Amino acid sequence: MNEFLKVENNNDLVRDVSSNAIINVNKTAYDNYMKSVNQRKNDKQDLRDAVREINVLKNEMKEIKQLLLNLTDKK
Repeated sequence: MNEFLKVENNNDLVRDVSSNAIINVNKTAYDNYMKSVNQRKNDKQDLRDAVREINVLKNEMKEIKQLLLNLTDKK
């Protein structure tokens, strides 16, 4: 089992004696960090989806414009 030593002047950090690693033991801070990571990931995906939808609408508008031009040219 790992043994931990408290880091001086910081209650949220401990040092793993076997690996000498510093570990943050503040679960609330970690959970908040992960929420922000997931929110940024979702925001990026929403932006990508919006850009795709805009591009589809632009292509459809070009098709409609071309059909209207074809109709007016025939008359």
